[in-house]
Amino acid sequence: DISSKKEEKKDDKKNEKDEKKDEKKDEKKDEKKDEKKDEKKDEKKDEKKDEKKDDKKDDKKDDKKKDEKKEEPKEVWIMDPATDMYYYWLVTIAIPVFYNLMLLVARACFNELQRQNTTMWMVFDYISDLIYYIDTFVRLRTGFLEQGLLVKDPKILKEKYIKTRQFKLDVISIIPTDIVFFYLGVNNPEWRFNRLFRLSRLFEFFDRTETRTNFPNIFRIANLVGYIIIIIHWNGCLYFAVSKVLGFGSDTWVYPTAEKNPEYGRLARQYIYCFYWSTLTLTTIGETPPPVRDIEYFFVVCDFLTGVLIFATIVGNVGAMISNMSAARVEFQAKIDSIKQYMQFRKVSKELEHRVVKWFDYLWTEEKTCDEKQVLKNLPDKLKAEIAINVHLETLRKVRIFQDCEAGLLVELVLKLQPQVFSPEGKLAVVADDGVTQFVVLSDGAYFGEISILGIKGSKAGNRRTANIRSVGYSDLFALSKEDLMDALIEYPDAKYALEDKGRAILMKDNLIDEALVSATDAKDLEDKVNQMEASVDIMMLKLKKLMAQYESSQRKLKQRLTNMSNQVRTLRSDQEY
Repeated sequence: DISSKKEEKKDDKKNEKDEKKDEKKDEKKDEKKDEKKDEKKDEKKDEKKDEKKDDKKDDKKDDKKKDEKKEEPKEVWIMDPATDMYYYWLVTIAIPVFYNLMLLVARACFNELQRQNTTMWMVFDYISDLIYYIDTFVRLRTGFLEQGLLVKDPKILKEKYIKTRQFKLDVISIIPTDIVFFYLGVNNPEWRFNRLFRLSRLFEFFDRTETRTNFPNIFRIANLVGYIIIIIHWNGCLYFAVSKVLGFGSDTWVYPTAEKNPEYGRLARQYIYCFYWSTLTLTTIGETPPPVRDIEYFFVVCDFLTGVLIFATIVGNVGAMISNMSAARVEFQAKIDSIKQYMQFRKVSKELEHRVVKWFDYLWTEEKTCDEKQVLKNLPDKLKAEIAINVHLETLRKVRIFQDCEAGLLVELVLKLQPQVFSPEGKLAVVADDGVTQFVVLSDGAYFGEISILGIKGSKAGNRRTANIRSVGYSDLFALSKEDLMDALIEYPDAKYALEDKGRAILMKDNLIDEALVSATDAKDLEDKVNQMEASVDIMMLKLKKLMAQYESSQRKLKQRLTNMSNQVRTLRSDQEY
């Protein structure tokens, strides 16, 4: 029994050990499971983090793309008012505006005109409306200058246009008042009178055309005549409308009835009669039947007042335009008259007087009476330079000494060329000292005197020309003075040396250079430079002496002030001790 108990105890111990081992194994398994779970959780967390990072990166990329899209402005069509396209659009919009201005009132007053061609008028009306709508869009996209730059931002253009008074008028002009036709019928064009609120486009077209045409005075006169015709046309239409309201043939003033004379029933006769009556009334010529009723008197009085005010203004403008057209001739004639009076007073010979008159005739016929400087003075320097380059540059390039010069110097020189006219007789000839014998005749683009303006050292002729030139006709020349050339060469010293070398080579070729004179000139120039330097040194010494004297004087004054201050300090201390 004792042994059995011992065995049982051993078995129990073994079992306990086995249980402990199993427990440990289970614990290890659980730990491993937990570790695996933790690893899985960590992996999931990492995956989530990676996904979040990827999402953030994608979001950032999307944001960048959105920003790039926002930063890239959309290309929007903008109308530049300085281009030809804008002028052509003004021509296009002016046609329907003029159509409405002339025909709406005629169709409203002359019923037969409206009824005969109703379909055609409706087509024209709605085509003009379409152009009006397009013009409103064009106005929204028409740029303007701000500090010299064209504004192209559609929002800014839209805001500026909406704030203007013209926007309100344009909106009124495109209100579809034709809806009334559904109730009253299509033969009531007076409901389309709101289309006249776009008249500003017609006036803008006239202004642009006046600035673009080469004959502004003629255009102004034609424009005024057009205004007169429009006023007469409107007044004639109103006369016919008043006659229609009062009754045709009801008295002697209104339009006659067709019952007595069928000729008055024709549309052409109706319009011509009213236009004739309007012309006589507005020009205050009279010879029209007198008014009978009060409303007729009132209408005629308004017509007379309108005619006096409008036509007085128009006639005044026409007179001013005609005088402006002949202003140049009047000024030129005044010069001729003053010269004639002077020659008569000084008893100049008839031959010389005749030559002077011929000279002025040539200037007028060749249109050389204007002063170029006076004409171009209002232009900026850049435009002056471009005009001068366009006119003179090719001529200047033909001069031998200027052929290889840089473009900047040539531009400077063309601005300094002065036009001159010599008489008679058309061409220039190189002549002998007797002034008669001709060596050669100069043609268009020829030049002379190019060596003398350079002042070449050692020239046997000095600064005088080496040839005599005589005008054998009225000759147009451009002169370049030595002073202007030297002023231009200040900025181009290399070009100055190159021009002098070219001029010296030309003179040496013609054996017009004296070497002894060159050396003497160089020695004289050197002596002049030394004298100038000595004079400059003397001036500097005088200035230095003045500065030293001023310095010594200031030092003495400073010492005196310091002495005075020290004495004052001593007296103050002694007073305090007492």
